[in-house]
Amino acid sequence: MPVGGRRYVGPVTTTPADLQIDETSRAVLAAGGLRLDVLDHTDAAAYAEWFRAETRGFHGAEPSAAVTEQQHSRLLDGHRLVGVWDPTTPAPDRPVATTICWPADLTVPGRRTVSAWAISGVTVAPTHRRRGIARALMEAELRTAVELGLPLAVLTVSESTLYGRYGFGVAALARDVKISTRRVRWTGPAAPGRIHFVPTEQLAVDGHEIVERVRRETPGQISYDREGTLWLRQLGLSADDDNAKKLRCVRYDDSGGTPQGFAIYRVTENEQDFAEHELTLHALVAATPEAYAGLWRFVLEIDLVSTVTAHLRPVDEPLRWMVSDFRAVRVTEVDHLWVRVLDVPAALGARTYAAAGRIVIAVDDPQDHAAGTWALDVGAAGTATVSAVDETADVIVTASALGSLLLGGVRATALAAAGSVHGDAARLDEMFRSPVEPYLSIWF
Repeated sequence: MPVGGRRYVGPVTTTPADLQIDETSRAVLAAGGLRLDVLDHTDAAAYAEWFRAETRGFHGAEPSAAVTEQQHSRLLDGHRLVGVWDPTTPAPDRPVATTICWPADLTVPGRRTVSAWAISGVTVAPTHRRRGIARALMEAELRTAVELGLPLAVLTVSESTLYGRYGFGVAALARDVKISTRRVRWTGPAAPGRIHFVPTEQLAVDGHEIVERVRRETPGQISYDREGTLWLRQLGLSADDDNAKKLRCVRYDDSGGTPQGFAIYRVTENEQDFAEHELTLHALVAATPEAYAGLWRFVLEIDLVSTVTAHLRPVDEPLRWMVSDFRAVRVTEVDHLWVRVLDVPAALGARTYAAAGRIVIAVDDPQDHAAGTWALDVGAAGTATVSAVDETADVIVTASALGSLLLGGVRATALAAAGSVHGDAARLDEMFRSPVEPYLSIWF
């Protein structure tokens, strides 16, 4: 192996769906009587069985024909669906394990993006646990990303104990927020624009441009197509979803009439007290500080609501400084975006840095994707070059720690205390910190 580990020459021209399944993982599962394969996503019947398996894996209700058809119609050319089949089950056409992956642009510090392999829909049927299926699937997806020339893999997780073993690290946190509106009055700025109710169907057309503007400014956000499932999910427009009928959409337009943000929410009635309803904020996306203030003030001042809850909010949200009672806004912090570095030069070279200089980083990666010793040379403008070197390292990091550090929101000194960074952690913090806190506003 070269001193710096594996080297990549950039994305290949093969599309994800065209790649054959990873032969290493195929052989591992075949030895246990299981078949690992890529699904032909144009086959509606095969997709229906795959979708039932994925839904079952997340304890969802049996999907209706309408939901299945909607999900199938929203698959894009870059999506790659993988399944594991057991021919001995009573339903041999239904997979016992699933993944769905696609290439996505991940925003990194400096308003730049880098291509990543987005891994989603990872399920294993409870009847088939402890047979090495999850490991075979994850290792297959990482090798597929390498074959595609993608420098990163990213995912959001339902279980936070599983993915560190594959070299993923927590790179962006999020907060759940609960606000007692009876205890607060607005003390933040008065937004000069206007709030309008808009039909969800209209927001589906003009809201995505706002999402894109915010994505390009925020490390941790990923790209998703207006025609795909993720945008549909953010809007709450899933077929046969009774909750979608309860959603209300508002848009903030600035004083010149330009849309700058939107919020989607629903109100749940308190049958015991009609003045004590709960508002659940489904999404609040603001491209300007004025839109942020205007939308939050609107939400907090809605009549007959005593509690507002919101999921997946940024950890640096200024809301608590915009209301009269700081303690009326309660927050719970959760891990959200996990990052796995596969190509160190491409990944580290994609972003900008807070301080110029040179640091030599050794990466300990038992899976060998990022292993090696790398010199990071940062110029006065914050751009970097990364090269493999045969030198003594200034700092040694695990592959998981490198994923956590990439977006600049996790401190190397904290990871040093945890034992996954050794050496000059303070210098890493000086160079890697991001002026914009990493944040991902969706699940995928």
